[in-house]
Amino acid sequence: MDTAKLENLTFEEYRELVVALNPDPEDANCPVKRALGLFSGKWNLKVLYELTKEDSLRFGSLQKRIGGITNAMLSSTLKDLEEKGFVIRRQFNEIPPHVEYSLSEAGKDLYTVFIAVASWSAKHFPMGERQGERSADKN
Repeated sequence: MDTAKLENLTFEEYRELVVALNPDPEDANCPVKRALGLFSGKWNLKVLYELTKEDSLRFGSLQKRIGGITNAMLSSTLKDLEEKGFVIRRQFNEIPPHVEYSLSEAGKDLYTVFIAVASWSAKHFPMGERQGERSADKN
């Protein structure tokens, strides 16, 4: 699929394409469903987003940036993202030993997704407005 053409589709063209490519709603081969499955989980996108901000982060620093995530959940999320090919775990065998996490090339390619999300958010939820405070004329 030519991604440049996909970026310029109207919503109606997108819908037609999605239905044409995947007429069966139960089809697991839908590229969007596959991608959504990769990012499922409460913390996956938050971890990936924080890793886009630095070349690498230690476990504790990543945990502080995310906030509200337990050691076990962050460890499990990082392992899952590493297995899926989004995160690289680098162990340093020095005193004291430590581990750093960074994005793989596949993880780095997600920056366009975060740009699109930021653009969408700025359009529909301008700074200073909270979700639910939008006026009816903006809908």
